[in-house]
Amino acid sequence: MNKAELIEKIATETGVTKAQTERMLDATMTIIRNSVKKGDEVKLVGFGTFTKAKRKARTGRNPQTGKAIKIPAAWYPKFRPGSEFKHMLRK
Repeated sequence: MNKAELIEKIATETGVTKAQTERMLDATMTIIRNSVKKGDEVKLVGFGTFTKAKRKARTGRNPQTGKAIKIPAAWYPKFRPGSEFKHMLRK
């Protein structure tokens, strides 16, 4: 499912216009991104938790040359699904 299909399904389910639904979805994603960027956790009970995590610096290999390269430490977004979500997928 892509963003347009998600917007259409939400609009149909809620009876709100697609334009309003798109603005709400965009605002939701922006709020989640900004909160996680600041280091806050975003918990959606029954769905999951979005967090900011750190990858350690490590040594990798250039696949073309086989030469060792240093990969610097970096922040990345992390999603941990909630127990209800995980349980639903197991059925």
